[in-house]
Amino acid sequence: MKIENRPFDELEPGSSESLRRLCTQDDLLAFANISGNHNPMHIFDADGDGDGTPEAVAPGMFVGALVSAVIGNLLPGAGTLYRAQSLVFHNRAHAGDELESRVTVTGMNEKDYTLTLATEVRRLSDDALILSGVAEVEAPRRKLSYSSHDLPGLVVQRHRHFEKFLARAAPLPALVTAVVCPEERNALAGALLARRHTLIEPILIGNATKIREVAEALEEDLDGIEILDEPAHDAAARRAVALVNEGRAEALMKGHLHTDQLLRATLDKARGLRAGRRLTHVFVMDVPGLAHPLLVSDAAINIAPDLRTKVDIVQNAIELAVSLGIESPKVGVLSAVETVNPDIPSSVDAALLSKMAERGQITGGLVDGPLAMDNAVDIAAARAKGITSPVAGHAEVLVVPNLDAGNMLAKQLTYISHAEGAGLVLGAKVPIILNSRADDDMSRLASCAVAALHHNWQREDGE
Repeated sequence: MKIENRPFDELEPGSSESLRRLCTQDDLLAFANISGNHNPMHIFDADGDGDGTPEAVAPGMFVGALVSAVIGNLLPGAGTLYRAQSLVFHNRAHAGDELESRVTVTGMNEKDYTLTLATEVRRLSDDALILSGVAEVEAPRRKLSYSSHDLPGLVVQRHRHFEKFLARAAPLPALVTAVVCPEERNALAGALLARRHTLIEPILIGNATKIREVAEALEEDLDGIEILDEPAHDAAARRAVALVNEGRAEALMKGHLHTDQLLRATLDKARGLRAGRRLTHVFVMDVPGLAHPLLVSDAAINIAPDLRTKVDIVQNAIELAVSLGIESPKVGVLSAVETVNPDIPSSVDAALLSKMAERGQITGGLVDGPLAMDNAVDIAAARAKGITSPVAGHAEVLVVPNLDAGNMLAKQLTYISHAEGAGLVLGAKVPIILNSRADDDMSRLASCAVAALHHNWQREDGE
């Protein structure tokens, strides 16, 4: 962003400028670390007053700093120095509020080039006055410009959404899970880690000798864990599916075998786990800086889904989002453009999915499309394109055109944006946990927590 100041000679009483800022959970964490103010009233997941509810109140000085941002960036801008600032707080701002800070010139002193400014911060959703005050500043005398792109950025890395999933899943009964071929270190270690967190109770199916050898190398004790010896991977997958049909298992977990081997057994017409919908995969992403989990579908199973398959992709993702605590999920159906172009099939499918949701053919969430990636997740980009929609800029679920796009998006979020990803296959009788060998402990735990939460929702609230 290019910042250009307004020197003293360019100003007059009544001159005014403003900035808008979405107050996020990460803002509160960054401010706590920078300022040293660790008051739990200002930490998004802490209960600062003992009433049982986290407050996430924006610190007063953080809100006041939004005034200084206008003064330092716009009016008067570069070269300005504070002399004094008074602040009166009328309401409290919270994480999730979009705020507008404004300064207005009320007085000018030509002798020492000082300005008196009326300052205020308002919450945009209801125009509530959060802060008012008066500033006295030394105004710049020369025209200056500055590029804020030169300023290093900050990223707060914390698995706040996954931590919430783990906390919500902790009191639930352990999900009895058939773990297929945990014959490799990460596959077995992930299952045992989830067991220690009481997320799952594993039944290990595969080459029993290899499983015990891996456990010995990990220095893990398998006492009390059922092991079913099925050395052939295809047979192990069929045995796991049979456990579900017998009522002995409530979920499947992929170990060290090919995904298509597990899915082939799941989709068997006679003895599989078909439940009426197409099987679809959802990545649940914990993205640093994003105030909500982000679901991406389908990035692992359906290569080039047609419209009928996309209906199931959207519906499965909505239901998973609801089970994770998102009351009315906002679904952005992605394309390269945000307008319908007959030459771009994904834009046509997106528009049809949006209309189908309006007509009740897709239920439980708000669906809009086509949306390009920028205006699906960034409110400023949506406004710049003139898109008015409860989904645009606020999407919690992203439906991609095909597997290529979904896989690239999920890996870009993981390796460039430092996101964590949990993976789940939906549409079968039970959730299927898909872990990658590259997943770390948090991703593995989160996948199990997501499966437990979805299973519990299906049992208690689902159809």
